[in-house]
Order: sequence, then structure tokens, then C-alpha cells
Amino acid sequence: MRSILIAILAGGVAILSISSCATVPTEPLTSGELRLLSIDVSTLKEDIKENFPFVVNIHFEANGEPEIRTACFSFSGDGPYCYKVTDVDYGSSGTIKVQVLAKRSGSYALQCYVYYIKDAKVYLTDVVGSNIRINP
Repeated sequence: MRSILIAILAGGVAILSISSCATVPTEPLTSGELRLLSIDVSTLKEDIKENFPFVVNIHFEANGEPEIRTACFSFSGDGPYCYKVTDVDYGSSGTIKVQVLAKRSGSYALQCYVYYIKDAKVYLTDVVGSNIRINP
């Protein structure tokens, strides 16, 4: 019984290791391309409340400075809710700041993607996410 449990646990660890390495593309970016890396919430966890805006930092890498238009979010599949980008900091690892409004309290898998312009066409980035808790 114990050896079966160890085998199942080792298999789960191996699958998680492989899938975590495969989530971020490693190919070089083309000119004007944008790739999201991660998101985080700059507000203290206790201060994220329903019906009050909070700031989400979206970390990205880009080749050049593509025009970033809109960031869209879903809360555990509820959405997307799209917001105008309030601030973009281009750099070796850039940051997009967006004010987001959560309508209901609870724990959520917050996912995000961004619309940007490259060669006069609108493109969609990859999706990144984080777990958050919205307080009543």
C-alpha cells in the first residue's frame, strides 16, 4: 500500500514539474511582440474588497514598445472583464498597471490576457494567472 502511494506521489510530482516548465514559451520574441510573464496584486491581501478597485501588476517582456490597449480578467471562469490600462513601464521586465473591480467576495483563480497593437493589427497575449481572495 505504501509503495503504491509513493509511486502515485512521485508520478504527480513529475507531471507537475513537466507542466510547469512548459507553460512559458521560450522562443525569441518577434519585433513588436508582447509576452506576459506573471501577475500580482499590489494591495495588501486584507484590503482587496468586493466593489472596490484594486491594482493588478502584469509583468511582461516585449521586443520594442508595442501599444498596449486593454487588459482582460476572469475570476475562476467568470468574465472576461476588460479594463483600460492605466500605466505601462517598458523595461527589461515591463509592468502594466490596471485597476480591477471584483463584484463578489470569495477565493478566485484570477486570469489575465492583454490586447496590444503590432503592425497596425490587434493581437492577444498569452494568459497568466494568480490566486486571490476578495473580502466582503
